Amino acid sequence: MTRALSTHLFVNYRLTTALLDKIQKAGIPAVEIFCARQHLDYRNRAQITELAHWFRDSELRFHALHSPIYSDDAWGRSGPHAILNIAEPSKTRRIQTVDEIKRAIEIAESAPFRYLIQHLGLPEEEYDERKVEAAFSSLDELSVFARQRGVEILLENIPNGLSTADRLVTFFELTHLRLGVCFDVGHAHLGEGVEEAFRKLKDRIRSTHLHDNDGREDAHLMPFASTGGTVDWARTVSLLRSCGDELPLLLEVRESPEIRNPLEAVQQVFERLERF
Repeated sequence: MTRALSTHLFVNYRLTTALLDKIQKAGIPAVEIFCARQHLDYRNRAQITELAHWFRDSELRFHALHSPIYSDDAWGRSGPHAILNIAEPSKTRRIQTVDEIKRAIEIAESAPFRYLIQHLGLPEEEYDERKVEAAFSSLDELSVFARQRGVEILLENIPNGLSTADRLVTFFELTHLRLGVCFDVGHAHLGEGVEEAFRKLKDRIRSTHLHDNDGREDAHLMPFASTGGTVDWARTVSLLRSCGDELPLLLEVRESPEIRNPLEAVQQVFERLERF
């Protein structure tokens, strides 16, 4: 299985070619870029052009882009208008969200990537049939736009009433959308459990997010390196291996003051995971 890292680890800093160089030199062959405007400003052509030129000459593979969650550069603190939710029942706001995500997908025109990782709804959002219909309309349009640029949309299981494993299975059955899944281990651990969620989503899993927590808080802890995590990593890796070698072991963790050298810690995490 391929090692891969989400730049979520450095999301509070501007994404530069120097940072990508460090990731590559740490022995990580693939990257998922987290699309937050303080980190990667998908509206900034100069930043996109610089990264695109770097990827053309680099061996680091641009595996995936995480779809933006906010349109501002302050984690949505500029106001409710900055929240991007493809399940928004209001047609006007939903169209604005779809247009914003299209701007991010357009990165693939100069810096190709394989997958767009997309949330269905907001964290802790409750189930509502109107939201399901809104999400279908959004994804129906976005998936066509993405495919035209060589990108496949993957839905991520997140802690809400729309995106548990059961809800995603039902969503696929109702909409007949041919979308895959980014299997988030930490989020599954918060809900129905890793093994149960994996069993229900296995046939659609194309990528992963690996991070740890205590089963109550979505802490995005570094496996083994941070305290408080309770995911059974031996069993989890065994399950993921059953999907084949093409599935990446992709770490999506938060920066932590207790970890002074995060890329060194990432290398050690991969070494431990690969022993299972």
